[in-house]
Amino acid sequence: MKERTRRTDAYTNRKSDDVVVPEKLPNGEATASEEAGEGRTLTKRNTHKKAAHRTQNRARASFGLEGVRIRAKKDRGFRFTALLHHITPDLLRKSFFELKKKAAPGIDGVTWWDYKETLEERLPKLHEEIQKGSYRARPVLRTYIQKEDGSKRPLGVTTVEDKLVQQAVCTVFQQIYDIDFLGFSYGFRKDHSQHHALDALAAAITTRKIGWVLDADLKSFFDTIPHEELLRLIELRVADKRILRLIRKWLKTGYSEDGILHRQTIGVQQGSSISPLLANIYLHYVLDQWVEYERKANQYGDIIIVRYADDFVLGFQRKGEAEHFFRKLRERVSAFGLTMHPEKTRLIEFGRFAATNRKRRGQGKPEKFKFLGFTHICSVSTKGRFWIKRVTIPQRLRNKIREIKQELRKRISRPIHETGIWLRQVVTGYGNYHGVPGNSKTLKRIRNLCVRLWLKTLRRRSQKGRKLTWERFGPIADKYIPPLRICHPYPEVRFANTRGRSRMR
Repeated sequence: MKERTRRTDAYTNRKSDDVVVPEKLPNGEATASEEAGEGRTLTKRNTHKKAAHRTQNRARASFGLEGVRIRAKKDRGFRFTALLHHITPDLLRKSFFELKKKAAPGIDGVTWWDYKETLEERLPKLHEEIQKGSYRARPVLRTYIQKEDGSKRPLGVTTVEDKLVQQAVCTVFQQIYDIDFLGFSYGFRKDHSQHHALDALAAAITTRKIGWVLDADLKSFFDTIPHEELLRLIELRVADKRILRLIRKWLKTGYSEDGILHRQTIGVQQGSSISPLLANIYLHYVLDQWVEYERKANQYGDIIIVRYADDFVLGFQRKGEAEHFFRKLRERVSAFGLTMHPEKTRLIEFGRFAATNRKRRGQGKPEKFKFLGFTHICSVSTKGRFWIKRVTIPQRLRNKIREIKQELRKRISRPIHETGIWLRQVVTGYGNYHGVPGNSKTLKRIRNLCVRLWLKTLRRRSQKGRKLTWERFGPIADKYIPPLRICHPYPEVRFANTRGRSRMR
């Protein structure tokens, strides 16, 4: 007689004769684990998933970028000595797809689409080069863009590979500096857009005792940042020498102009992925922390500040305090290699009581100031309350119309449907940014000007045949270019909903 076998059921710890029990898989596993085969008690957690080690107080520690963020928030003075291991192939791949696909190619002539074809083959080698320290940054391609005042601004076009590595480093740095940056810093940060900065400025001037505004501008800010001072400030938080070596490479790589390579000992290249973050870090220590300390340590009245990149606006309660603060501000930025722009920096009387005070002294209306594409004007609502009217800067409107006119000439032979779709995107995008309360006249004007330019371009397509009349063209224009409307709420309302009154300072 065949000997009967006895087995132990790993799940019930009971013995049974010749009973075949279907094998049950542990939590989330595709195959049976060793515990099930050996009759041991099963693991409670999912064994196929990686878990962080327990700390001495038995609390499970976080790992990855989230752990960096938690540590940065827990200890504001902690210096991170090991960050490069967070630059993984997965992070590099994610950073690549975060880049702009239509960006101009760098000095190597490789576009985003060209690099995508060999991305999976290149990523392991690139990751190895970064970890070993053999990664080499390429010089940027120098080009220029026209500014509103007629001057030209230098712009550096970085290679795709350098951009994706910079983007990966930015992702790691953001876990630290998003915690450190103060609430009034709005430049190039997640959930801190230009309109958030505009809302904060309007809400602060409207609700606080602000009578004087310092419209400040740093002269050639990106081109005058000292490299060694910048690295010294970064080391206050980041002590990983390999990460610092990467940043030093990007700062010292230089630029190519007209085929000639120029070395750079000062300044940060505009156009790279990491330059906005480096600029924010520099101004965080040079400006933001200093302003926060000054207005708390000294017996000033109400002082507000809103900064977007290198453009910032300060508000003061009294003129004497504003002048005193301005003198100290110039000394402060000068000590760090920066200069206040003598023509673009102005102290003006502006606020709820500016019009009344100037009228009592026999002076004219309060002066205006420009910030983030809008001219800010002291005005009164239909209910007689003070409010800040914001209209598009006229020079920016003229520049936009000039760009659209030049592009329409290039598209003179294109089909009407194709040009109409492009023009709708341009006009709608312009309206989405400039559609603030009080700016409806500008929205109507740009829409009408674009329609007239399009009609004028179509009439030039041929000198023969029937002339295109407004009766024929009107329905076409209405089909592709809808009327622009105010799409943004009043700044005080949105600011209270998104930031809260406690973030107004």
